Order: sequence, then structure tokens, then C-alpha cells
Amino acid sequence: MHTTEGSILLISNLEFLPGRTVNKHLGLVQGSSVRSKHVGRDIAASFKNFFGGELKGYTELLADSRDEATERMLEQAKSIGANAVLNIRYSTSSIAAGAAEIFVYGTAVELVDQPGTHE
Repeated sequence: MHTTEGSILLISNLEFLPGRTVNKHLGLVQGSSVRSKHVGRDIAASFKNFFGGELKGYTELLADSRDEATERMLEQAKSIGANAVLNIRYSTSSIAAGAAEIFVYGTAVELVDQPGTHE
């Protein structure tokens, strides 16, 4: 579950949610974020490449990008009346030297509870 400005949107990488039925298919929604590396992170990363270990600066950069891309996708879903985004997928690609894109997409739907189910 994800909350955006008072609205609750369900998000899942499943194609359906147990106990819920897709009442309306609203289409593909997507979001992306392109970030570049920071020179300070590059210097620290070159030391880590030599000695080994997690590149925490890049891990944080990708996590921030993933969150931003997800927020953009959910805002698009909300704007077309969705209460859920199903079958979410993430992709990462190199855009230019030192810059990467996080892309997220999914299917915006209107879900309703199946009769006889309680959440």
C-alpha cells in the first residue's frame, strides 16, 4: 500500500490481488528518474572498486531514483482514477557517461473487493 496526498493506492508486482477483482483496466502508467553520479561519490567508488565492498553512495542514489520514479508513476495512476497499480516492473539503463535512468511501469486499475471477502 502506498499513500499519496490522502489517497491510498495499492501497488504490487502481481497480476492480480487475492480477494480483489479488477473492475476497470485504465492502462499503462510509468515513471522515470535520471540521475548523474557525483564527483565525490566517483572518487569514493574508485577506492571501493580497488579494495572491494558496497558502493553505498550509488546504492543510495539508485534508491532515491527508484522512489522518485515510483512516485511519478503513482501520480499518473491517481490522475486517471486508479486505486491500484499491478504488475509493476523496474528497469535500469545507462543514459550517458555517468548518468543512469530508473524506469518503472505497471497497469493502472480500479479494484473492488470480491463478495464475501474481508480485508
